[in-house]
Amino acid sequence: MSHAPVVALIGPRQAGKTTLARQVAQSGVLPFNPDLAYFDLEDPAQLERLRHPRLALEALRGLVVIDEVQRRPDLFPMLRVLADRDGTPARFLVLGSASRDLIQQGAESLAGRIHFIDVSPFSLEEVGEGALETLWLRGGFPPSFLAPGDDVSWDWRSNYIRTFLERDVPALGIRVPPLTIRRFWMMLAHYHGQLFNASELGKNLGIAHTTVARYLDILSGTLMVRSLQPWLENIGKRQIKTPKVYFRDSGVLHRLIDVPGMAQLSVHPRLGASWEGLAVEQIIRATGASDDEVYFWGIHNQAELDLLVFARGRRLGFEVKYTDTPRATRSQRIAMEALGLDSVTLVVPGNADYPLADRVRVLGLGRVSSATSVSPSR
Repeated sequence: MSHAPVVALIGPRQAGKTTLARQVAQSGVLPFNPDLAYFDLEDPAQLERLRHPRLALEALRGLVVIDEVQRRPDLFPMLRVLADRDGTPARFLVLGSASRDLIQQGAESLAGRIHFIDVSPFSLEEVGEGALETLWLRGGFPPSFLAPGDDVSWDWRSNYIRTFLERDVPALGIRVPPLTIRRFWMMLAHYHGQLFNASELGKNLGIAHTTVARYLDILSGTLMVRSLQPWLENIGKRQIKTPKVYFRDSGVLHRLIDVPGMAQLSVHPRLGASWEGLAVEQIIRATGASDDEVYFWGIHNQAELDLLVFARGRRLGFEVKYTDTPRATRSQRIAMEALGLDSVTLVVPGNADYPLADRVRVLGLGRVSSATSVSPSR
């Protein structure tokens, strides 16, 4: 906020955006009058205050917070006008449940004036290695992770899913019957960690593959699902061109596939896929990579890389294995040579940290967040 007149906190519902905004407001970094300069657009009375946005905002000074801004995307052009005033008398902190329309509107209207910050649920770095099992089972949404028991967490996630489908998706202007999108979401949970097959899903649901692709866009755009795009290199090989899908929050995944506790998870056929999704998200968070810097890569029937991260000029490869006996493979060598990787890191359960081969390192997930570098370079 010291250099951007508008800062946008973007993330799914209940990820902690409002809590963070309140902490910033109370920090005293900028003058803040909560009675005049806080607008919660889910409150009809607050929404009414912004019926004439210029009259409501122009006289304000210091910090101005606008929560749930996706309900009024038409505010962005006015924010551009206010951000361009001499001396920048006010700075705006806007919060929005993730939506591509929101991001695009802000980027187009406020190009060069807005800074976007993704607010995700808790990461392993935030909760600590000792809470890894709880984070894996319950996911990172604060009310779920911090619940006094697994049963309370389970009920919270059930209500969260229902509210998301019945209220949050329609509030973004998306017109899809809640029951239809729920069926799709539940079926997609069984494709977690796999290549996305729109035709197969469409056949099972009795809808067109184009409709399936649109439903995936909805869940990706609201940060419920990660559609990990394939990286294509000019190597003259038949590379995989289909995205892989992951649920960003393992707790939501476990609710949809009916896994209430660790005892059930430990024997579930999707155990490995669940672990892979958790690890992929934590690696991305640990590297600080943005969504356009992460991919997966593969050559049909020859080699595959679970995660390819472009980090400040480096190419970092990652494989995720739910095993205590990782080993070097031909697939790793092919990926190293074909992509010109700086390193390959095998991420496994536990706290391992040792070299496996030239530029190949084994790293326990418990050490990913604390490692100064996820590259095998020392």
